[in-house]
Formats: sequence, structure tokens, C-alpha cells
Amino acid sequence: MAGKEEKKAFVLRVNPATLKDLEKWADDEFRSLNGQIEYLLQKALRESGRLKKEKPAEDEG
Repeated sequence: MAGKEEKKAFVLRVNPATLKDLEKWADDEFRSLNGQIEYLLQKALRESGRLKKEKPAEDEG
């Protein structure tokens, strides 16, 4: 798919109670567990000032 950034898969080890809490939170916000974790990571990066700015798309016209 053009224009879509490729995602890297990796293993995440989490204790069962944390996993259960994350699953509940994801469900409450109508997200998948993966989507919730990705959302939280992006939010933490943005709030800490560590998120790299994306370059705006250039017009080709």
C-alpha cells in the first residue's frame, strides 16, 4: 500500500494484571489492544517532546 508506513512487529512481555487493564482500557475506547498501546506510546512521545515531526507532503502539481 503506497503512502502507508510499514509497522515493525515485536514481542512485548507484560504482567497479566497490566495486560488485563490495557485490554479493558482499549475496549472502553473502542480500540484494539495494539491500537491502544500504539496510541499511548505516541502520546507519551509527543508529551515528552521526543516525537519527530513528520515532513509535510510536497505538492507535485
